Formats: sequence, C-alpha cells, structure tokens
Amino acid sequence: MLNTQRMLNIIAILCLAAVGFALFSQYSLDMQPCAWCVLLRFIFLVIALVCLLANLFRSPFILRLFSFLSFSLSVAGILSTWYQYSVASESFSCDMTFADIFMSRWTHLDALAPWIFGIYASCMDAKADLFGIEYSLWGMGLSAVLALGSLYALFAKNERDLFKAL
Repeated sequence: MLNTQRMLNIIAILCLAAVGFALFSQYSLDMQPCAWCVLLRFIFLVIALVCLLANLFRSPFILRLFSFLSFSLSVAGILSTWYQYSVASESFSCDMTFADIFMSRWTHLDALAPWIFGIYASCMDAKADLFGIEYSLWGMGLSAVLALGSLYALFAKNERDLFKAL
C-alpha cells in the first residue's frame, strides 16, 4: 500500500515524463506546440514541483495540503485540455485566449524559456494524434490519472498516522 509521499513522488515522475515526451515530440517528431499545449506543460511542471517539495515535510497536514494542491492543479489540467480539445483545436488561432495571455503576457515564460514554453503553432495546426488519439486527450487522461492519484494521496492512511493513533 502506498503512502502519501510515495504517491506524490509517483505523480511527480509521471508529470516530468509527460513533459519530457512533449519535448521529444516537439524536437524529434516536429510537433510544434500551441498555447494550450505549453500551458499544460506548465501545469505538469508545477504539479511535479509541488509533489517534490512535499518531500521536505513530514507533517501529515502539510502532506495533505500538497496533495490537495496537486489535485487542484490536475483539475486545471483536465479543464485546459477539455477546452483545447473541444474549442481551441477548432479555432484558427489561440491568440488572446487564456493560455496565450497567461504564458505570454502574465508569466512571460514563452520569452524566458522558449525551448520549453515557446508557442510555435496555432491550436488547429498543433492538433496531432498518437495511436489515433489526439494529444490533448492523452493530456486529459493523464490529468485525470494525476487527479485520482492526488485524491489517493490526500486520503491515504500513512504509517505515521497509524503510529500517532496508537
């Protein structure tokens, strides 16, 4: 049975692997990202950071707080990929959408780290499949798995909790 910290570490690894695969797709398979794609990369990296920071704490309350943050960010990933799949991928441009404004104007990450957060395609042009399933749906599926893992971490019985009860 996994405890909270182990589950958060698994979630971090999954997030980092997803971003790694996105970069592989971009640079090796020439699948250029749109604003919503790089927003999901950002969300996955923040989830990984939150989950890895949890390693610095031992308090069950703090671990549950990090689990809740991970869950909330995973829900944000689900919502962003849903919008990407159902609305943005049918649009000619992602310009002036939330993802474009957040990445370009609020955080300036597209200019600070263009190799990972650069927006190089429109949402319609970035529409790509992997094994017949759109990348945005893969992102949505992973976000759902992360949300479930975060809920598990949030409500998991930890060894420390058991010893405190005794």
